[in-house]
Amino acid sequence: MKRILGIGNALVDIMTLIDNDSILEELALPKGSMQLVDAGRSADIKAATEYFPGTRASGGSAANTIHGLAMLGAETGFIGSIGNDSTGDFFENDLIKAGVKTNLKRRNTHSGTSVILVSKDTERTFATHLGAAVELDAADLDPLEFRNYDILYLEGYLINNFLFTETACKIARESGMSIALDLASYNVVEEHLPSFREITEKYVDILFANEQEALKFTGYPPEKALALLSELCRIAVLKTGSEGSLIKSGNELVRINAVKANCIDTTGAGDLYAAGFLYGFASELDLPACGAIGSLMAGRVIEVVGARMDSTRFLSLKKEVGKLSARKET
Repeated sequence: MKRILGIGNALVDIMTLIDNDSILEELALPKGSMQLVDAGRSADIKAATEYFPGTRASGGSAANTIHGLAMLGAETGFIGSIGNDSTGDFFENDLIKAGVKTNLKRRNTHSGTSVILVSKDTERTFATHLGAAVELDAADLDPLEFRNYDILYLEGYLINNFLFTETACKIARESGMSIALDLASYNVVEEHLPSFREITEKYVDILFANEQEALKFTGYPPEKALALLSELCRIAVLKTGSEGSLIKSGNELVRINAVKANCIDTTGAGDLYAAGFLYGFASELDLPACGAIGSLMAGRVIEVVGARMDSTRFLSLKKEVGKLSARKET
């Protein structure tokens, strides 16, 4: 099985279930938005919501994907930046416990956190303090750290540092790795479209996008957007929420149905879809199998709060993935 190396913002997610959206108004957080906040505002938001029930888990888009892959049994690694604090320790230990080989740069800045306020209708509102997470630099990348892996997985939020992103892609290419990129967020795509287009055209083999991100990238609705994206890379994957997903590679077009699920919280659905798809890809399965495993992972994670599932749920998932893999191979 191919080995996967992830690079992304190392964050600790603080999942908070709110019983009334009035708290969002009090905190001036538009419902459903992702707001970047400084350390002081982050502390204020945590204090104002501490009486709501919540959980804590290591997070960040790429870290969620890598964690999911590791829990399925894939050999994985993760490069990120954390602070010299208990939050950073928590992040690292959470990945190590899952079996991820970590390569984390320690900084004097506080570790990044993301307060995720989940409304009763499952809509998520993010208040993210990036902290040490964004202190990765191109000079931090050592080609030796790439040589034991076959696939590089990048989250789109890294595009803010174009030199870092391109350096990682160049090292991966020189190491003979396949490169997968998730576009991360429609507003990030809109702000950095030329950079995304350059990285995708020059380096990306597998591109993950949802409908909003694909629209911002191409200016077209799903199927037309997918066709255009597939001209830029080897495999284009378009996630369409409850309608499933579309995958295109050359002349092959695959439609994947969404898995029936009791949706509680959609946090991490895209990240875990990528984990399932890449697990199939790393196992050298065909595109329908890759998509089916991705859909399964997304469907199961939305049945829990947060982007992380416990080991019991993963034991069940591994059995389901095994059945999908065996059926698609015959």
